[in-house]
Amino acid sequence: MSRRAIVTLAVLAVLLLAAPKLLGGYALSVLILVLYFAYVGQAWNIMMGFAGQLSLGHALYAGLGGYIAAGLYTHYGIGPWAGVFAAVAAAVAAGSIVGYLGFRFSLAGVYFALLTIAFAEFTRIGFDNWPWAGGSGGMFLKVERNVSDLANLRGGSEMFYYLILAMAAGILVLCRWLLESRLGRYWLAIREDAEAAQAVGVPVFRCKMAAVTISAALTALAGVWNAFYYNNLFPETAFAMGRSIEITLSPIIGGLGTLFGPIVGAVVLTGLGEIFTSASDQFHLPGLKQIFYGLALMLIVMYRPAGIWPWLARHLGFEERPK
Repeated sequence: MSRRAIVTLAVLAVLLLAAPKLLGGYALSVLILVLYFAYVGQAWNIMMGFAGQLSLGHALYAGLGGYIAAGLYTHYGIGPWAGVFAAVAAAVAAGSIVGYLGFRFSLAGVYFALLTIAFAEFTRIGFDNWPWAGGSGGMFLKVERNVSDLANLRGGSEMFYYLILAMAAGILVLCRWLLESRLGRYWLAIREDAEAAQAVGVPVFRCKMAAVTISAALTALAGVWNAFYYNNLFPETAFAMGRSIEITLSPIIGGLGTLFGPIVGAVVLTGLGEIFTSASDQFHLPGLKQIFYGLALMLIVMYRPAGIWPWLARHLGFEERPK
């Protein structure tokens, strides 16, 4: 990494740490969304970008994480820091089932993606009819104003901002470590050619299962954060196909298989998406944000199939290349 890249990262870190003092409420909320989508995009990137396993039902893990932690807090008074273990365990169990069925029966590509969609939809229907989770009426957490209780994740935007900032930084470091590990190298080999990897002794099934469970666990953490930040959960949105697609967009736009791609993609999509949402409201033109997402994907596929980050990295002096 060049000196210019190190200076750029240092300046960015300082600005991010000072952001709550520099930005207004609306701008801070947009930055929070950027960090959230950077985090969940990175979690999905482990499965698709690193290991080459296409999931279009990742909302399953975020929804499970949020519902489990919020339900334990609402019904039994179990704090989110304790509830997160149950949330992660539930997501890992769901990911293990999806992965086992898919990989044991050699489902790949679009067929494995359809399996992930099916499980997310089954779960949505189940939670829609589960009284403990509030059914179709949703689950609501008690809103407490003018408090800053980190132990119970009750507080304002600033507290949640620093939490999601720490999560985004943590998953970036974790993914770098994973890529440089033996498991990460196995993932890249499987992504390029699973049969060739199997032939040279790579434990393909175990490595694929590791990718699914790690990705599911990290996505569940985002679900817990999301539930306590917004204080409500509805099956129709928590497990929706649209939510899963939102998770995939940042790494696809930014650059699949790269470390900074999901971050760049989140900045572009969330920032410009908010601009188009405001324009849609101002000019009474519904659907501008969705049109923008579609155009962005089309342009990336046509002109930057590797994503924005590999091109940007060359100009910033970063050594990272698309994996």
